[in-house]
Amino acid sequence: MNQYSKRREALLYHAKPHPGKIQVVPTKKYATQRDLSLAYSPGVAEPCLEIAKDVNNVYKYTAKGNLVAVISNGTAVLGLGDIGPEASKPVMEGKGLLFKIFADIDVFDIEVDTKDVDKFIETVKNIAPTFGGINLEDIKAPESFEIERRLVEELNIPVMHDDQHGTAIISSAALLNAIELAEKNIEDVKVVVSGAGSAALACANLYLLLGVKAENITMFDKDGMLVKSRTDLLSIQQKYAKEGKAISLAEAIKGADVFLGLSVGNILTPEMLLAMNPNPIVFAMANPVPEIDYNLAIATRDDIIMATGRSDHPNQVNNVLGFPYIFRGALDVRATVINEEMKMAAVRALAELAKAPVPEQVNIAYGETKLNFGRDYIIPKPFDPRLIAVVAPAVAKAAMDSGVAMHPINDWDKYTEELLERLGNDNKMVRLLTNRAKTDPKRIVFAEADHLDVLKAAQIVHEEGIGKPILLGSREIIEELMQEIDFTDEVTIIDPKTDEEKVRRSRYAEAYWQARQRRGLTQLDAQKWMRERNYFAAMMVNEGEADAMVTGYSRSYPAVVKPIMQLIGKAPGVTRIATTNMMMTKRGPIFLSDTAINPDPSADDLAKIALMTARTVRMFGMEPVVAMVSFSNFGSSSDRSANKVREAVAFLHKNYPELIVDGEVQADFALNPDMLKDKFPFSKLAGKKVNTLIFPNLESANITYKLLKELNKVVSIGPIMLGMDKPVHIFQLGASVEEMVNMAAVAVVDAQEKEKRLKIAKTR
Repeated sequence: MNQYSKRREALLYHAKPHPGKIQVVPTKKYATQRDLSLAYSPGVAEPCLEIAKDVNNVYKYTAKGNLVAVISNGTAVLGLGDIGPEASKPVMEGKGLLFKIFADIDVFDIEVDTKDVDKFIETVKNIAPTFGGINLEDIKAPESFEIERRLVEELNIPVMHDDQHGTAIISSAALLNAIELAEKNIEDVKVVVSGAGSAALACANLYLLLGVKAENITMFDKDGMLVKSRTDLLSIQQKYAKEGKAISLAEAIKGADVFLGLSVGNILTPEMLLAMNPNPIVFAMANPVPEIDYNLAIATRDDIIMATGRSDHPNQVNNVLGFPYIFRGALDVRATVINEEMKMAAVRALAELAKAPVPEQVNIAYGETKLNFGRDYIIPKPFDPRLIAVVAPAVAKAAMDSGVAMHPINDWDKYTEELLERLGNDNKMVRLLTNRAKTDPKRIVFAEADHLDVLKAAQIVHEEGIGKPILLGSREIIEELMQEIDFTDEVTIIDPKTDEEKVRRSRYAEAYWQARQRRGLTQLDAQKWMRERNYFAAMMVNEGEADAMVTGYSRSYPAVVKPIMQLIGKAPGVTRIATTNMMMTKRGPIFLSDTAINPDPSADDLAKIALMTARTVRMFGMEPVVAMVSFSNFGSSSDRSANKVREAVAFLHKNYPELIVDGEVQADFALNPDMLKDKFPFSKLAGKKVNTLIFPNLESANITYKLLKELNKVVSIGPIMLGMDKPVHIFQLGASVEEMVNMAAVAVVDAQEKEKRLKIAKTR
């Protein structure tokens, strides 16, 4: 994507369909006059009076306890510098979005139009009663140090400047584990720091708390080594200034154990890296270009332990590992401050989590067979769902132990459950899905690439590294549309109808005819069908000239399924294909089957659909908990439809006892574990969180998924084909660009899985 295209896409993202990235959403009923009289006058007077009696009641009756202010004056925005408060607002909204999706914390972003330290502090203090916490952001040094120090001292709610402390906390966790792996003594390690800004100073300060000796830290800024004789140093930098004459970075690095880079790219050379002690620890965190290229570093020394700020290399030091969960823990115990004990608790929690067995969901997301604590895994991955349940409680406990918690937690098991429940309302699974696809992108045919939205989806798939698109359709139209959307990268374009493709078309037709000549297909018919894009695309996959295909945007589902079934067919051992939709609901992902293929499946079919769906759920790193739904509960009706569901469940219980499945059960009971446990305690689903629903017929499944999608604006991924021999997936007619990108990611992951299974089968 060229710079102009990136700029336009970024601007459109922020402008459409509504300007900005966050909004206020009511949390109480407001349908009737009675509701409104409780929400506002006269009912609102009652909580006002209760808060007037005891100010702490503000946490009981308002949103203060889950509300953080992200505050900036726009003086140090990203790498853009002092661009002003209004120009900083998109960044502050973005930080608010991260708070919400990772820790379910609500945010108001506040942009303050002053560079005067006293006025800024006064403004924040005056609005502080609104909030449960303050996140300072993008404020230039040295003012940021003074602002944070005074606000921490003068306010009784948590305050943290994430630019300083976020990187410090994450890199400190990485340092603890790296030192353990390198078998070094933290009190003896020599640390060279390139950079002397707020993040570098905060890192060094935490390193001291970990046990690093101040005399073993040598720090550099853009003007060279920090030494006592320099007159341009801030008071907080003086702490790391050395006596005597300044030396170069190359000289300082000789015999060093740790290099911490928070400066500029390519400042650390291979020669300098070779001069470090055995098992060097290198944190090269300049972005987007690290102080030394990752591949160059590991090629230079095979004993290196390295972290960067980039997501495409191991050990990403990413602030999102810290700030959402630190504030979550602080808010939940109503901490009056985020103190050093709480920061260190976060450090140690992150370090310990990296040593714990990694959930399959995380392995799948990152395309790993098995992530294990080691040189390439010294800190958790940002998509690890355990972060909120590990870091937030550690921070909360530290707040209680250090005496700054106003609302202690007594039931930690219940608190952990509540934290995990908070994760259900975002689209983490979409991020996991696309991230996994990126680990091993596959060649994917877009059979209708001469439609603008399909081409937009292919462009995103290409530019995000999700897959390698092959564009089918009229070359003239595709190239014209590509120019319109600034899709300028080199990609494969194929028009099946042209003379240019005559040889390949004939080869495909011959293979198709050989496969179906005894099923009524003539050679002439085969030649004719190879001019049709879906047949041609399917043969590309069959012949190994593409890894997967997606189609269906411009034609009805039945019309597209027919050629796919004729050319691709079912996987070995599969007698019935089906589809499932993954719905990204507020309670987490729920799979609905069968949403597109089987109008009235038999009991045997339902059992097979349940098994195929369960396999797909596991493909996404989740353990299936399957409810076979009906209008009946466990024999309350003898209707044919209820009976076949009951028969399918009996078959599954007998032959697949390890699968958590039950029914027939009504949908509300299936989705309400407490209600199910109360009324039907014998059920295998009692007390469990159902994530898979198998419907008795196509009608009920299709209606349900489309109602969820339209009424609740639930993101839908699917229909995902189940039981096919090759990775082929079909869009719904008129699917959105987002839906097509998601389905393309599914096709890539499906191709990865099928390739993996094939390799395993060959080794047996």
